[in-house]
Amino acid sequence: MTQGKNDLRVGLIGYGLAGSVFHAPLIASTDGLALDTVVTSNADRQAEARAAGAARTVASADELWDRADDLDLVVIASPNKTHVPLATAALKAGLPVVVDKPLAATAAEARGLAALAEERGLLLSVFQNRRWDNDFRTLRELIADGELGEVWRFESRFERWRPRPKGGWRESGDPGEIGGLLYDLGSHVVDQALVLFGPATRVYAEADVRRAGAEADDDTFIAVTHASGVRSHLYVSATAAQLGPRFRALGSTAGYVKYGLDPQEAALREGRRPGGAAESWGTEPESMWGRLGSGESPLTGGGRPVPTLPGDYPAYYAAVAAALRGEGDNPVTAHEAAAALDVLEAARRSAREGVAVDL
Repeated sequence: MTQGKNDLRVGLIGYGLAGSVFHAPLIASTDGLALDTVVTSNADRQAEARAAGAARTVASADELWDRADDLDLVVIASPNKTHVPLATAALKAGLPVVVDKPLAATAAEARGLAALAEERGLLLSVFQNRRWDNDFRTLRELIADGELGEVWRFESRFERWRPRPKGGWRESGDPGEIGGLLYDLGSHVVDQALVLFGPATRVYAEADVRRAGAEADDDTFIAVTHASGVRSHLYVSATAAQLGPRFRALGSTAGYVKYGLDPQEAALREGRRPGGAAESWGTEPESMWGRLGSGESPLTGGGRPVPTLPGDYPAYYAAVAAALRGEGDNPVTAHEAAAALDVLEAARRSAREGVAVDL
């Protein structure tokens, strides 16, 4: 996308999976944003970033801070352990910031960043893209419309079958790396549960390292009791040889069951981009629709199919651009991220000590 005169100029730190697959394409496809600078010390990734439309590349974040006056936003998509120091440096340089999840290792660190952003009068937003998954958008609408009655229990699974570890910092057992599924996929499922059902009051968790050679948790369960009375059962796993439903929400009048993952990540990995004349971004075939109903036999696929709303990751950066222009709210605040980290920290303690943790 050609940079317009009035576009907000974005610096992107990190061009691995998160930077190249998620952030760069979404930034480039958002009206009013322009991908100005990508920070990566890897020469091959620098070339890839320029080919993908970045105006320039630099090797270090310090080079970005030297050009702070030329930028309107910094996006941090580097390894988890760098999120807090880089976000701190960006805010002190006077730059609004988007940070990939998890924002920090602890809720205290997240709240510290929130306080710094508020002191400087700067936007600090967290990239919780799965609030714009197709299934989550659909379930949220069904609940808002009263289609399930009073929701009693929510089950959410983000499962994969990866029997051999890939290695790298995400699977490192070093606590300083903030790896493992609890903080990776767990950041998504906990955030979604809190958005749907409100604050948590109690957390119980089980975390295991199942695969030979693995160092960090790869099969984790989190039970959350919400102040609203809803109980959420959340599963994240790399060791699921048979995948369960992505969502199963049970209410006083009906339940909703949905299988399969939102198609946007796969599309981005394949090089597809939002936009275009024949827009079908985030849509899925009718065969993948979830079902809503009560009391029917599972052998007949009980309930009626419910059209799945399109997934809409582009809405996140559109909301960020609007917030920067004073035309909308921050789509995901650091305080919301801190509330999710309260749950993740409690889950880590629960799994370690074998106790339920009250918040």
